[in-house]
Amino acid sequence: MPIDRLDARLIALFADEPRIGVYEASRRLGVARGTVQARLDRLMRSGVVTGFGPDVDAAALGYPVTTYLEIEISQGERTSGMVDELRAIPEVIEAHTITGRADLLVRVVARSNTDLQRVVDRIVRVPGIERTSTLVVLSTPIPSRMRPLVEAAPEG
Repeated sequence: MPIDRLDARLIALFADEPRIGVYEASRRLGVARGTVQARLDRLMRSGVVTGFGPDVDAAALGYPVTTYLEIEISQGERTSGMVDELRAIPEVIEAHTITGRADLLVRVVARSNTDLQRVVDRIVRVPGIERTSTLVVLSTPIPSRMRPLVEAAPEG
């Protein structure tokens, strides 16, 4: 769904201050409260805005080790059952089906390298998973972000 400049300003404002409230957002943006509410409702209905936080830092929560696992699955296996089993592992915080040598790319957090081994051992026990390759994150110079994309998107 295309967004305009007001949508982009609204998204940026709520990204910076998710507890701001509709009235204060309307005051700062110089538009009617109903306009802010209608646009927020439209952005949420269309799936552009998916939530208002809180954002959680896994390291601050006690999970300082972040890894990506490339997972190869048995040929002909359906991923739906595997995904359900992966979803049941709290340390699995994101998963994507991908192209290339691997079939799934899974982001995992752990309390330590030893704890990571426990999590990986649990993952490889999921039926249909043939092999994993673990990529350990050393640092995150660009954390997950959407604001630059939102700011570049407006059409009018």
